[in-house]
Amino acid sequence: MSPTQPVAHNIPKELLVVMGVSGSGKTTIAKGLQNALGWPFQEGDSLHPAQNVAKMASGQPLTTEDRWPWLIACRTWLEQCATQQTGGILTCSALKRDYRDLLRATGLTPIFIYLHTSTDILLNRLKNRQGHYMPASLLPSQLETLEPPMPDERTLTIDSATPPPQTIAEIISHLSRR
Repeated sequence: MSPTQPVAHNIPKELLVVMGVSGSGKTTIAKGLQNALGWPFQEGDSLHPAQNVAKMASGQPLTTEDRWPWLIACRTWLEQCATQQTGGILTCSALKRDYRDLLRATGLTPIFIYLHTSTDILLNRLKNRQGHYMPASLLPSQLETLEPPMPDERTLTIDSATPPPQTIAEIISHLSRR
């Protein structure tokens, strides 16, 4: 399957924010959704300012103040997708309600796909991940910061311990019933 040949073409275009702590499977699931839906995809990590990347790479957790410029860049990308009516899939940890509120601040109504799983699975994934600047040692700070979405937020909560194709199929099934 390629992004130019979507298999789920009858699903109304939405803005999706695939969220969760590092190692939850955001990129894997988002790329699978892009392949199935054919919507634009943005890896949120690539929108981080260089100083954020350097800070995380050195093992220092980001503060809320560090995250604001990144979150604004994420929202700007979502706004572009909304304006162009293309749908869009963004990976973004969106750890706190305030962060999700900022992503919605201009009237956007993304669906937050909240991926969660056990700490053991997260640590195993992070230890085996290659080519990413965030070390596994920062996972505890992300888990401490995490405020899972509340019932009043537009959210689909998924246990990402299941195989990615199953997780992607579950999300697509949910989207097709909207």
